[in-house]
Amino acid sequence: MTFWLHAAALALSLLAAPAQAQQDAAVIKRATDLREGPAQTSASLGSLAADSSVARTGERKGSWVKVQTPQGAAGWVHMFDLGAQAGSAPASGSATSGLRSLGGLFGGSGSTTTATSTVGIRGLGAEDIANAQPNPAAVKDAEKLRVSSEQAQRFASASALRAQRVDPLPEPPRPASGGSQFTTDNMSPN
Repeated sequence: MTFWLHAAALALSLLAAPAQAQQDAAVIKRATDLREGPAQTSASLGSLAADSSVARTGERKGSWVKVQTPQGAAGWVHMFDLGAQAGSAPASGSATSGLRSLGGLFGGSGSTTTATSTVGIRGLGAEDIANAQPNPAAVKDAEKLRVSSEQAQRFASASALRAQRVDPLPEPPRPASGGSQFTTDNMSPN
């Protein structure tokens, strides 16, 4: 039994280095700015071109990931702007095939191993909402994305989209009466 534990520990330690190196390599999916801090409002340290290579530092805050450029500049990018390094194939890489072999040591065939990747974004908590501040610059940026009805129609026509009728969602159930529920009956115009 001790032999198998030592063999498993050795195999895992040998697999950790390639897996870590593979995970650190990333590519910028679309042109973006390298930010001084983990926020869209942080100062830009420079532009990162689409398809340029960076290395993840392992630091993450919310949906922001700290990266380092080949030139040595370190900063933050949004996780949706990062992708796997071109040429890396986690599902068939040495780490995964090594784990399949390790599974064979314990009687498993290893043929059902599947690599899975997920991305999650933490929701807002009570503290986040309590500390929220208006961001007029973000509203201005969003307003720049507004399109007219005519522009939307042209886009839909060019993309071969067609109108579909969607029934409205059913009205949610009303809360039970009692307590201090607001109604139009107890509201005054002043």
